[in-house]
Amino acid sequence: MQLPLSAFIATRYATAGKHNSFVAFINRFSIAGIALGLMSLIVVLSVMNGFEAQLRQRILGIVPQVVAHDTPVENIAELALPGVRAVSVFREAEGLVQSRQALRGVQLQGVDPEAMQQHSIVAKNMLEGTFDRLNTTKFGVIIGRALAMELEVTPGDQIRIMVAGASVYTPYGRMPSQRLVTVTGVFNLGSQLDDKVIYLHVNDLSRLLRKPPSSVADARLFLDNAFEYQGVVQALQAAGYATSDWRSRQGPLFDAVKMEKNMMFLMLLLIIAVAAFNIVSALVMVVSEKNSDIAILLSQGMQVSNVRAIFMINGVLNGLKGAAIGAALGILAVLFINDLLDLLGIHLALSADGNGLPVDMRWEQVVWVTLFSLLLCLLASWYPAQRAMKVQPARILQREG
Repeated sequence: MQLPLSAFIATRYATAGKHNSFVAFINRFSIAGIALGLMSLIVVLSVMNGFEAQLRQRILGIVPQVVAHDTPVENIAELALPGVRAVSVFREAEGLVQSRQALRGVQLQGVDPEAMQQHSIVAKNMLEGTFDRLNTTKFGVIIGRALAMELEVTPGDQIRIMVAGASVYTPYGRMPSQRLVTVTGVFNLGSQLDDKVIYLHVNDLSRLLRKPPSSVADARLFLDNAFEYQGVVQALQAAGYATSDWRSRQGPLFDAVKMEKNMMFLMLLLIIAVAAFNIVSALVMVVSEKNSDIAILLSQGMQVSNVRAIFMINGVLNGLKGAAIGAALGILAVLFINDLLDLLGIHLALSADGNGLPVDMRWEQVVWVTLFSLLLCLLASWYPAQRAMKVQPARILQREG
């Protein structure tokens, strides 16, 4: 296939050996900068995606996604809200947990064991025991591995729970409601909430809070996608129910992660921009070197727009080289990043399986950043191409002659 004249000349300029070694160095330097910047951007985005996905899984697996307060479960189930996977009875309270070794504050969650066993990610990350044991063990509790290590307890041991929201009268005066409970299970999500939450049967927590049997508990909603909670909350509020959601509890944490991801993306994008605009220097030097060629082409009747196209295509070709190399290296780095870390002797345990870094490469992001890099190269080629259009053939040829 025969290329248009502008593309043919641009290809020759890009592939032919350069007489000016400094121009060749600048050209290669800009290609290498684009490649390294794009590779770094793909790797960082993939790792940050992995961290964000794990944070979403670990935190939102423990925190109730949406809670309708003082509402019978049957009333919420009748609404048949889209995106709601299940509804279960729920209570929560703040309290203290005490063992022979430690005392600390915790959040008590009274749950329906069947619903948790079927719909909670905590049930899939149990080290010992299951939620079903809460049905057969009176005042049994499930705690996180981090809390179990801090309290130095194992399944079968007893710990004391004290609830601040309820109290009883004793010969010593008014005392917080408290009870010895048995550890029936241990979970491990690897989140910052593992040592702050204790699960027990909702009926046991109601008794601990001194709630009458006729009292109405809350309704906990399990969503298909926790980030699509707004529609569910709006529907509940429109029906007259008071609600709370995970955003009010853990929203600032996710905002901080998103801001950090965006700032890293911006910094790496600036690196690509600097590398892309090195093309300006390289092409300006090429234009100066090829003044006589440009003058001859113009004197032979070539349109100035075609002259501009020569150098625009030249810049885009450099961008294509850098983007292709960077995208290929970035994809390979993401696919084998944990193997590379092991080879270098860097052992990390940040992924869900405790082996290496979490990565989540999204092809739409790879395509987007690659196209954006090419756009920057195209913009960087505009000024040298405009300068080539202003070459005056008569003056150049007279000086050459």
